[in-house]
Amino acid sequence: MDDRLIYEVLEVVGEIPSGKVATYGQIASLIGRPKNARLVGKILSQVEIYGDYPCHRVVNASGRLVPGWFEQKELLEAERIIFKSPTNVSLKKYQWNPEED
Repeated sequence: MDDRLIYEVLEVVGEIPSGKVATYGQIASLIGRPKNARLVGKILSQVEIYGDYPCHRVVNASGRLVPGWFEQKELLEAERIIFKSPTNVSLKKYQWNPEED
């Protein structure tokens, strides 16, 4: 995998503010690769290799958390995100809009 691509993804993830979430597809679009949401997910699944990034703020297009990553919900709740179901964040309420920052 191209290191430049990895760091583009991580740079965007690092910009997601506390109390907000972004989707894999949104990140892919922000780096100019709108059809590569799965690639973003793959990069984030290996994020511990690259350092400390707030990848707990990334959810799927429906707002669903990563299956099996129980700490993700705890981390988001600590940022005052309220869940619309046990495993879903309201994108309407919490999705990050980089143009507003």
